[in-house]
Amino acid sequence: MPWSNQGGGGSGGSSGGNGGPWGGGGGSKGPWGSGPQSSGPRPPDLEEILRRGQDKLRGVLPGGNLGSKGFALLALAAVALWGFSGFFKVEPDELGVVLRFGKDVREVQPGLNYHLPYPIETVLTPKALRVNKIDIGMRTVDDARRGSTVRDVPEESLMLTGDENIVDVDFSVLWKIKPTGVGQYLFNIQNPEGTVKAVAEGAMREVVGRSDIQPILTGARQTIENAVQELMQKTLDTYGAGILVQQVQLQKVDPPTQVIDAFRDVQAARADLERAVNESQTYANKVVPEARGRVAQITQGAEAYKSQTVAEATGQTSRFTKIYEQYKKAPEVTRERMYLETMERVLGGADKIIMDSGREGGGGVVPYLPLGELNRPAQPRTQTGARP
Repeated sequence: MPWSNQGGGGSGGSSGGNGGPWGGGGGSKGPWGSGPQSSGPRPPDLEEILRRGQDKLRGVLPGGNLGSKGFALLALAAVALWGFSGFFKVEPDELGVVLRFGKDVREVQPGLNYHLPYPIETVLTPKALRVNKIDIGMRTVDDARRGSTVRDVPEESLMLTGDENIVDVDFSVLWKIKPTGVGQYLFNIQNPEGTVKAVAEGAMREVVGRSDIQPILTGARQTIENAVQELMQKTLDTYGAGILVQQVQLQKVDPPTQVIDAFRDVQAARADLERAVNESQTYANKVVPEARGRVAQITQGAEAYKSQTVAEATGQTSRFTKIYEQYKKAPEVTRERMYLETMERVLGGADKIIMDSGREGGGGVVPYLPLGELNRPAQPRTQTGARP
């Protein structure tokens, strides 16, 4: 080649400055000056790695070579390790779902369990025994300085009532996986928390949309919670979600911030009205029984007086009849006896002075003596001691 002579053939080849027509500074580079560089990192040699592995394996195995016994021991060790890989642990708040070639075959309880090694069987361990909580309309923000604070989310909490009013509802949902619905929970829904949240918000809006604002703000909290829980459970069962709604808790039910003062005034007026009605009802409950008692007392007194009067009249009639029968038998004697009895009854309670005027001179009685004053009670004396 003509280029080899220029590269310094013979004794003068080592002193030549250029080793080629492009003036390369040595024979290590190509025509474009990008030949292999020995100073950079080189990739690992696979043959060298395999050779070293075989050397180590020969040193471990008896005899220094792989025979039929060596391959049998390796296969047995591999099978043992593969079999032991089927042991797994289920935590106390979990349930295990064993899948055989991707199909749900059984559920296992917390503790140490076993399934056929991969890829025959695999296991999923969701938190099936833990109670989860989702807040809707509010978020709890943890701050290192201020602690936990609650942030309102109006796009979730503002709802329209049945009487076309707006109400701000914050509530929480407690839910868990059904004991018999772990498979449905794993395979029928993709985002469990998002599904529960969307179902809860839709159920609350539907229940609030059927109700007026006044019962929602006052005494219908328990009714709304029960209705939302029932509607949520029905919807989730329709989805086959395998989720059990344990409780719905209303945290805050208020009108919007812009009109909350007016609503509070209305509530205060309604409370005053209810208090006045209750006081009136209490007074009526007190007065009406008393009036009924007096009416019953008067009625019973009149009935008693009537019975007494009728009995006395009946007795007087019977007495008169008997006296008349005796009078017909002896008129003179009966007439005299009746006269004496009448005089005894008339004069028995009157003050009497009997004067014997049969003697001469009037019996020695002074005519002007005030005998009637003898039986009168003495009059009280005045302070001066004189009689009035």
